[in-house]
Amino acid sequence: MQGPDAGLASIRATACSYRASGCTGRGQPGALPFCRVRAIRRFHVRTALPEALTPLSELATNLRWSWDSRTREIFHDMDPQAWSRVHQDPVALLAALTPDRLNALANDPGFVGRVHHASERLHDYLRKPVWFDGFNGDQLAPASIAYFSAEFGITHVLPQYSGGLGILAGDHLKSASDLGVPIVGIGLFYKSGYFKQRLSADGWQQEQYPLLDPDDLPLSLVREADGTPAQVQLALPEGRTLHAHIWKAQVGRVPLLLLDSDVVANDQAGRELTGRLYGGGGDQRLQQEMLLGIGGVRALRIWSRLTGAPAPEVYHCNEGHAGFLSVERISELVTGSGLSFEQAAQVVRASNVFTTHTPVPAGIDRFDAELVRIHFSGSAEIAGVPAASILPIGAESYEGGSDGIFNMAVMGLRMAQRCNGVSQLHGVVSREMFDGLWPGFDDSEVPITSITNGVHAPTWMDRKVVDLGRKHLGIDGVREVFGWDQVHRIPRHELWAVKRELREQLIADVRERMRKSARHRGATLAEVGWTRSILDPDVLTIGFARRVPTYKRLTLMLRDPDRLKALLLDPDRPIQLVIAGKSHPADETGKKLIQQMVRFADDPAIRHRIVFLPNYDIAMAQQLYPGVDVWLNNPLRPFEACGTSGMKAALNGALNLSILDGWWDEWYDGNNGWAIPTADGIEDEDRRDDIESAALYDLIETQVAARFYDVDEDGVPHHWLEMVEHSLKSLGPKVLATRMVQDYTSLLYTPAAIAGRAAAADQFELAKQLAAYGEVARAQFHNVQVEHVESDGVGDAPLFGDELVVRAYVRLGELRPEQVAVQVVHGRAGETDELTDVEIVQMSATEDLGDGRFRFDGTFAMTRTGAFGYSVRVLPAHEGLASAAELGLVVNA
Repeated sequence: MQGPDAGLASIRATACSYRASGCTGRGQPGALPFCRVRAIRRFHVRTALPEALTPLSELATNLRWSWDSRTREIFHDMDPQAWSRVHQDPVALLAALTPDRLNALANDPGFVGRVHHASERLHDYLRKPVWFDGFNGDQLAPASIAYFSAEFGITHVLPQYSGGLGILAGDHLKSASDLGVPIVGIGLFYKSGYFKQRLSADGWQQEQYPLLDPDDLPLSLVREADGTPAQVQLALPEGRTLHAHIWKAQVGRVPLLLLDSDVVANDQAGRELTGRLYGGGGDQRLQQEMLLGIGGVRALRIWSRLTGAPAPEVYHCNEGHAGFLSVERISELVTGSGLSFEQAAQVVRASNVFTTHTPVPAGIDRFDAELVRIHFSGSAEIAGVPAASILPIGAESYEGGSDGIFNMAVMGLRMAQRCNGVSQLHGVVSREMFDGLWPGFDDSEVPITSITNGVHAPTWMDRKVVDLGRKHLGIDGVREVFGWDQVHRIPRHELWAVKRELREQLIADVRERMRKSARHRGATLAEVGWTRSILDPDVLTIGFARRVPTYKRLTLMLRDPDRLKALLLDPDRPIQLVIAGKSHPADETGKKLIQQMVRFADDPAIRHRIVFLPNYDIAMAQQLYPGVDVWLNNPLRPFEACGTSGMKAALNGALNLSILDGWWDEWYDGNNGWAIPTADGIEDEDRRDDIESAALYDLIETQVAARFYDVDEDGVPHHWLEMVEHSLKSLGPKVLATRMVQDYTSLLYTPAAIAGRAAAADQFELAKQLAAYGEVARAQFHNVQVEHVESDGVGDAPLFGDELVVRAYVRLGELRPEQVAVQVVHGRAGETDELTDVEIVQMSATEDLGDGRFRFDGTFAMTRTGAFGYSVRVLPAHEGLASAAELGLVVNA
């Protein structure tokens, strides 16, 4: 059976890895007694589905089940105990069920009817008219968008993610599917995923790396027409060649292609290259990113050839890991279209989109430039793209940069005309962090915009919340933008009852997880009885779960242990805390923070009120977000790029208690939660933590707990629920990933597609012109000079509305007036002559003064009172530039 959706009813065979010595079955019952083979053929046998149940194959392999509760219910009802044993994995469930059980289900007309109805709903979903159909009415939007990411968090069943970046990528694909935006995802298949976290007896994080068999996952191998696995190849130093297979996951309408280097043709290092997400360093990390970027583009070409899918018009690099995609695209244009490196780079830049996710320089991948040179030289050179052309793209050749370093984020920014941060505040931070790439420009003009992240509501909203919305607001109305302003129609006593059910649901999950964790940490069965009384469904429940780098401040709440204990054990208004998080395996400081938290929570006096849950993942999160009343986030401002976990909690009726950072900084309105005051400007980290933790304790005690426990005679906290209603109304429409993907499509993808088409039109004429112009501008701009500026039109005491005429005398050297933009920049003048509230007026060339000198005139009205100032500057100008700052050239008067 061929094709990307061969199905579960097939019997598939894959080549086994070479054994270290002989046959591992020697001595086993039925094994060959003298097996001398060093490689075997390994057959993966799955139960054949009865004909009546064949739609289950597609239902299990299309990951839409991960956000469609009715499909999951079908799998649950096939065998509830087995469903629990396989951790709610449809593929594993179908493999685990006996033929007798499958035949019994096939002979149940009611169940068969449910299966076929679910199949019809899936097909309706895949074919129905969608938002993108209407958006693309003028055919300007891209026919296809390639979305590259180092990790994708789709479902716990496919553990190819470590944290927020991957979850965001997964939500992006799911929402693109819901909207019909034609995206194809590109990533790597990690044989061990990230890692599973356990705790030792003394609370130290331990990592486990279980091997994942792609045949046991909702994946299909992309094959050539003759049935052989499609293969990507990549040249490496020392004459090595890296081979990779391509696995496809189907995410609703969206295909996700994952490259896997565990191929027999590779040497051992090559086979292990994609073994772990963010594993290893140096050569391994660089080669992973080469495979993701370069190999990913090659995989797209194979996918288009095999399926007839249109070639992407836009390439979205989600963080810098996939930056080398630009190298492969340039190579294609140089070798296939005869363009020079610079001409090809203009085409690539026009149609690239780059998203930066980190406000922390340490979070950016940086390589020794010599290592990069080696990997793109000699036998490993990419056709038409010598290493000498690649190195400047990622060089930190700006003030504050480091010599000899190749920066992947810098490469992403230089190779995309359209770049963005993931919240408004993160956009500000990113413009400051990378302003060295655009010297002479104010940070506000650095060409990095913002699109605030969102979350995929169907994935993260608990079924009980959705059912409540459906009951009172109409079918799925609570998930749509126009349903949120009707939340007040839900009776508060029903909303409160559902929140208690969700607390109970979370507590049951916590108790089971804590029992297992205690056993792993060495407790006997006789010693884990206390886990049965962990937490209380009637106590204010606060959640905190994130990765554990230092700036996220996992232990800020422990600054005053006695005060925290008092809050936990308050006889009238107690709180309880559910905490989770993973530290990177190499981060010893993060592990120490986890250990500190675990040891605090181990105290028998408080362990019924505070827990640290190991192995934070999607499955845990889907219980945690709905079950809490408050979501806590206390990063060191402004180091949280966005932080979407609080959005997920909000969609389930929780209130946010957070530092004004990331998304909360722009959407907190004073009534939809609480803002923890910050001690900005205090350089002493300990003092800052003391101040902000004290503010946190005060908020919890005097506002959060006080409002939660302020109930009427029926036990309903109306003031609390009033805030919940307002939170849902004010945040619901904003935090949706559908809003995010619509923003990307209208603000970045479509302009990139239009620019890419323009750059490639007429045999790449615009790209050729822009490349030539860039060369001239860089060579000549040092000769540009604003020699003299004068103005008239207002007296010594100008009035509001008066017009000011400005004349600038500019020496352009060998440039012509049409090759530059001369501007008046005016605004409020500060004490240091800095301009704020700036407006820009374009000046026109009015006189050729000879010898490369020109007069430019501009007129504008005085639209401000108070201190006023203006300046004149000269910028490059070309129709192919996306912004005046793009080339990083400016001459100020």
